[in-house]
Amino acid sequence: MGDAPFLDNCIGINRTIGRNNASHEKSNSLAQITVLLWIGQRLITKPSFPITSRKNSMIRSSLMYFFSAIVCLSSFASSSSKRPVQAKHGMVVSAEKIASSVGLEILKEGGNAVDAAVATGFALAVTFPQAGNIGGGGYMVIRMADGRTTSFDYREQAPAKATRDMFLDVNGHFLSSKSEQGYLSAGVPGSVAGMLDALEKYGTMKRDQVLTPAIRLAEKGFPVGAGLAKVMNEKWREFKLYSSTMKAFARKGKPYRRGDTLIQKELAETLKRILKDGKDGFYQGKTAELLVKEMKKGGGLISQEDLKAYQALEKPVVEGTYRGCDIISMGPSSSGGVVLIHLLNLLERYDIATSGFGTPRTISLMAEAMKLAYADRAEFLGDAGFYPVPVKKLLSKEYADGRAALIDTVRATPSTEISHGTIPPHEETETTHYSVVDKWRNAVSTTTTINSWFGSGIVVGGAGFFLNNEMDDFSGKPGTPNQYGLLGGEANSIQPNKRMLSAMTPTIVLKDNQPYLVVGSPGGSTIITTVLQVVLNVIDHKMNVKEAVDAKRIHHQWYPDTLFFEHKSLSKKVAKSLRKRGYNVAERTGSQGRVEAILVDRKNGILYGATDPRGHGAVAGY
Repeated sequence: MGDAPFLDNCIGINRTIGRNNASHEKSNSLAQITVLLWIGQRLITKPSFPITSRKNSMIRSSLMYFFSAIVCLSSFASSSSKRPVQAKHGMVVSAEKIASSVGLEILKEGGNAVDAAVATGFALAVTFPQAGNIGGGGYMVIRMADGRTTSFDYREQAPAKATRDMFLDVNGHFLSSKSEQGYLSAGVPGSVAGMLDALEKYGTMKRDQVLTPAIRLAEKGFPVGAGLAKVMNEKWREFKLYSSTMKAFARKGKPYRRGDTLIQKELAETLKRILKDGKDGFYQGKTAELLVKEMKKGGGLISQEDLKAYQALEKPVVEGTYRGCDIISMGPSSSGGVVLIHLLNLLERYDIATSGFGTPRTISLMAEAMKLAYADRAEFLGDAGFYPVPVKKLLSKEYADGRAALIDTVRATPSTEISHGTIPPHEETETTHYSVVDKWRNAVSTTTTINSWFGSGIVVGGAGFFLNNEMDDFSGKPGTPNQYGLLGGEANSIQPNKRMLSAMTPTIVLKDNQPYLVVGSPGGSTIITTVLQVVLNVIDHKMNVKEAVDAKRIHHQWYPDTLFFEHKSLSKKVAKSLRKRGYNVAERTGSQGRVEAILVDRKNGILYGATDPRGHGAVAGY
C-alpha cells in the first residue's frame, strides 16, 4: 500500500534516534515499542486481515494512519532535548553555533583539538561579543592523546598603577560602581597571548588558518541571533555611555535586532594585525596604541608598558580522583579546579548514587560540602605568584577527611558557624566555555571571560572589541562581597600586576586513563558548583551527557547563607524537607550556568555532545 513507505520512514527515524541515545535501556524500550507498532501495521496490511469490504477498507486506512502517527510521535518524543548529539571523529561544543561550526571545519581540515579551540575562541570574539573575547582572559586545559597534560593561564591582571584601595572612598567604603563598570574596572587582557601560545606549542596549523574564519565573519558580517539581540537591548543604557561602543554596536543609533547583519570592520582590522604579527599585533603597535588612547580618555590605568609586559603562563594542571576517575582541571589563579576537586573529595565518602538525584539528603550533602569549600576558597585562594596558595593541601584526601568531619548529614550548619580550615603557612556570571575533542582524542576544555555581559561596557575605539571589567574579581575590600556575592581575603587583594581570582573550571575527566568527559561553564560564583553537578550526574547518577547538562541545579557558596535552586527544580515536598533541616531555601532569578560538554564513549568510539538549553549554544561534530 502507498501508506507503508511513510510508516517505514517513521520507523527508520525511530531507529536512527535510538542509535543516537547514550542510554541503552531507553533505546531498547523505544525499539520494543517500535517493533510492536510495526507488527500491528503489517497485520493490517496483510491480505488475510479480516476487513475486506470497500466500506471497511476505510477502517483499514484509519488504523494505518493511527499506527503511523503513534510511531512518528514516539520518534519525536525520543528525540527530545534529553538526547545528546553524536559524532564519530571530532566535536566542538560552544556557546554560539557559528563559532562551533568554525571549530568543526578546522577539525575536518585536519587540525587538532588545540587548533579548533583557538579558531573557536577567535570566532567567539566576533559572534559572541557579550562574552567571547580578545579584550579579556581565560584558561585552557589540554590533554593530548599521548597522555601529556598542561594548562594555559591567560587571566587578566591588574595594571602596574593599580592600588589596593583604588575602589574605596575617603571613608573606606567599597565602591562597586567603579569596580564593575567603566575604565578603572578593566584589567590587562590575556586572551590573545594565551590562545596564540597554545597554538604555537600544541597546535598543528598556522595563524592564518585559524584566524581567517574570524576575520571573514567580522568583515562580511553575520546575522544577529535572538540571544545577542536580547542582551544588547538589556545593556543598551550602558552602551550609550560610551561613544566608541555606540559606534561599534549601534545600528543607526538603535540596538541591533534579530536577523540584522552585524559587520565589525574595526575588529576585522585588529584580527588582521594579530594574524600578521602574532602577539605583537595586539600588545604592541596600533592596537596597543588604540587601547591606551581609550584608557586615557576615561581615566583608565592600562599602559603600553602593561601590554608589552603581559605574558600568558603555561602551568601544570591540578589533579584529583573521584570514584576511579581522574579529574584534570585548572589551578590558581583560578580557584575552580582546586575547589572542584576539594568538593569531590568531600563527597566521595557518601553514596550519592543510592541517596539519589534531587533528594533532600543528596542536596544537603552537596550544600554542606559547598559551604566548607567556599569558606576555604575565600581564605586561601588567589594568584599563587603573589600569595602562598596551599594547593597541595587543599587537594589532599587527608585535608578533606578533617573538613568532612564537620558535615552534619541531618541538619544544616549555619554559615556563621563555618570557617576556613587550618593550613600551616608553608603549605559572572557572564563567561563562556567551549569543549573540543578531535579524531585522535586530544581534548581541550577552555573557559574565557570579560566578566559581566560586555565586560566594562567600553569598546576600544578604532579596534572594535570590548574591554573586561575583571578588576571586580579582586577583593576590593577584603571581607566585602563582589558582584557575585563572593567573599575574599588578603589572598585576593589588589596588587599591581597580580591576577584576580577566578571561579572558571575548565575540566577534563579521564576514565581508564582516557578522556571521558570534557566540561565547563560560565556563571561567576556558580561555575564550580555547576561543573560539580554535571560530574556527579554522569558518574554517580549514570545520566547521559545531555541529561546531565539539562538537569536542574542548586548552589551554596557559604555567604550568603542561602541554598539557591533553579525554577521548578525542587518539589514542594523536597523544599519543605530542606527547610526542616534548617536551610534558607530560595529560588534564584534566572538560570544557573550554561554548560558545554562532550562525553567520550571508548567502547563504541562515539562522541556525545551537549549544549545547555539555558543558553543558545550548538554542538558541531562529524
